[in-house]
Formats: sequence, C-alpha cells, structure tokens
Amino acid sequence: MLASIFEETGGPEVLRVAELPVPEPGPGQVLIRVLASGIQPADTAIRGGWTPPGTAITLPAVPGNEFAGVVERLGEGCSGWREGDAVLGFRLLGGHAQYVVVDAAQLVAKPDPMPWAVAGSLSASGQTAHVALTGLGVGRGDTVLVHGASGGVGTVAVQLARAWGATVIGTASERNHDYLRELGAIPVAYGPGLVDRVRGLAPGGVDAALDAAGRGALDASVELVADRDRIGTIVDYEAAARLGLRGLRGARTAERLAVLVGLWEAGALRLDIAGTFPLARAAEAHRLVEDGHVRGKAVITPWSAD
Repeated sequence: MLASIFEETGGPEVLRVAELPVPEPGPGQVLIRVLASGIQPADTAIRGGWTPPGTAITLPAVPGNEFAGVVERLGEGCSGWREGDAVLGFRLLGGHAQYVVVDAAQLVAKPDPMPWAVAGSLSASGQTAHVALTGLGVGRGDTVLVHGASGGVGTVAVQLARAWGATVIGTASERNHDYLRELGAIPVAYGPGLVDRVRGLAPGGVDAALDAAGRGALDASVELVADRDRIGTIVDYEAAARLGLRGLRGARTAERLAVLVGLWEAGALRLDIAGTFPLARAAEAHRLVEDGHVRGKAVITPWSAD
C-alpha cells in the first residue's frame, strides 16, 4: 500500500509517499480500506516533533488520527462488522494510508448520505470539541468564547455549544465571519484589541473560553473569564502551564463518535471541507492546516490521483 510518512521530524517537507506492507488485523481488529482521513493540528505537531503525553512515537511514522472507509477483512474473533461495511473511526496515527488496522470497538457505521470527506474528518475534531466543552461545563445560559472558531474543532465546538444552550462568540479572520454567523456564533476579529471587542459584545461577561487557536488566546481569556477553571486549551499547553490553566484532553470513544454522527444525521451538525489532497500533496495540506486560517477540515484521500 501507499502511505504518507515522515522518517524525521520537521516541517511539511519531511513528508514523502512510501510503499508499505498492508497491515494484518489481529484478534478483535479490522482492516479498513481508507477512503478519507482528516488532518488535525495534532498531526502537524507530531510531525514537527511533539509527542502526545503517555505515548511514544516510533519513526518512520504515518500521520492521521481519524479515517473513514470500507471493512476489508476481519481479524480472528472479530464480531459486529462485515466485509464491505462503510465505517468511520479513530486511532493514534496511521490514517494517511491506503489501509489501516484498528480495534473493532473504535468504529462507527457511516450513514449512507454522509460524504466520505466528512466521515473521514469528523472523529478527531468532533470528539476533541465534545471533550473540551464537557470539561469546561458549557451549558444553557453560558456565554462561551471560542478561539479559532472557523477551524475543524472550532466549527464543531460552536455548534455543540449552541445546541447545549450557550451563546457563542467566535474569533476568526474577517473572511470567515459570515461562516461563523451561519453556524450561530457572534464573530469577532482576533489580534490587538480583542479583549475590548469581546467585552463590547458580552457586557454581561464571558463564562468560559476554549482555545483552539493558540497565538496568545489564553492571555486574552484570563482577562475575560473570572473562573480560571473554565478556561482551557487544546493547542497551547505551554501557555496553559504558565498561566495555571487547563489543557483539555479526554478519551475518544465510539459512543461519543456515535453521538456526533447522530447530530449530523439530524441536520444539527455540519463540517465544511477546505480541500481534499492525495498522498503526494500531503505536505501542501499540512501547510494549510498550520497556516491557522483553514475553514473546516483538510482531508487526505489516499486513493486519489496526483
């Protein structure tokens, strides 16, 4: 099979396409023919040298923490799935390849109407947003500030917070302000003067803040949110440690993913696709994500032509 790999950490230029053996599913595992796999900031960070807490990265490595595809083969004792089933799921790395092996318990059925690109990019952003908002206790009557609201995680966080009864103020570049309004958020430009602009939009105060952008978002948040336990980040753990704030992490589960799929089926959740890229253009896709201005998700389609 073909895969996007990096043999050393560094910028997007360290990525290359390589031919690897098709993995074999072990007991309780499933071999998936991957048709789409989203790119997360975590993928670009790992490629750049970051190691997620409690894990070890062995080089060469294949990025990709989420995917969608078709069940190709079942491992011994695997139940609940059949060859040919359309699924979406998650694992740590390995998704930017033509095949991936995953535990059967990390899969959810893909609804027929759901586009492959959406299915392949829902799990990581969706579950990250769900974990973060749950950790911050977001609920009815809250005013929530979401930094990086037009990105993959931000897009889902805005919609979940609105569904849970919160008012959402979202930071984004001005070209994405109409997009945020469509999602139900009040848009605000980031950069110098952000604190004053948010205070003007929320005279009653801000109850919670989720940083999905970095770039000083936490420093602004501590000026706006009285309860520091309701400020958290999914990207800037160094600033969180400096300010005594929370790094928001939690376990991904098929149950949580199924809730998100159900919301999509009900028309209560959308996920925009910024672009799809073959393996040969993975570096270009990483640059798009690292630029920080992507709307929605960038997606690898490993069987696409160059």
